[in-house]
Amino acid sequence: MNEILTNYSIEITIAILAFIILYLLYYIFNKDAQYQKNLRSVASVVEELNREIFYLKKTLKETHKKLENKNRTLSDDEIYSEIERTVYDMVKPLSIAIKQLEESVIAIDNQIDSRIANLESGVKSINIPSSIHANDDEKIISLYKQGVSIETIAKELHISKPEVEFVLKINKIK
Repeated sequence: MNEILTNYSIEITIAILAFIILYLLYYIFNKDAQYQKNLRSVASVVEELNREIFYLKKTLKETHKKLENKNRTLSDDEIYSEIERTVYDMVKPLSIAIKQLEESVIAIDNQIDSRIANLESGVKSINIPSSIHANDDEKIISLYKQGVSIETIAKELHISKPEVEFVLKINKIK
């Protein structure tokens, strides 16, 4: 029975070892699959980076060619058209500003014209008193030169004091 027990324990040990070996094989295959998966993702990233490097190199070459083409000597017509375009770009804002100033000046001119018209109509409506005539002017000047006061001249000629002063100022006497 001892022998059966020993055989039986050997079989159990072999079974346990077989199970451990199978588990280790499963574990190795599982880890290998994970490493393969990680390796593929790294490879795809590297491939994408290589693609980007290729496109960047291609873009760099194209940009370099464009710069070389721009650095070539320009013909007279190209220089003229470039200068014309640059001058146009610089003059356009000035032209717009001048047009705005012109519109402002026209508006101010119209306002001044309307104000002058209002003043003229106001001046036309002012009536110069009929009592002031050339004869009255001569009388006022004559009396003032004789030393008669402005108040007295106004009373004698039946006109207001400001009218007498006005006549004297117009004739540059006072």
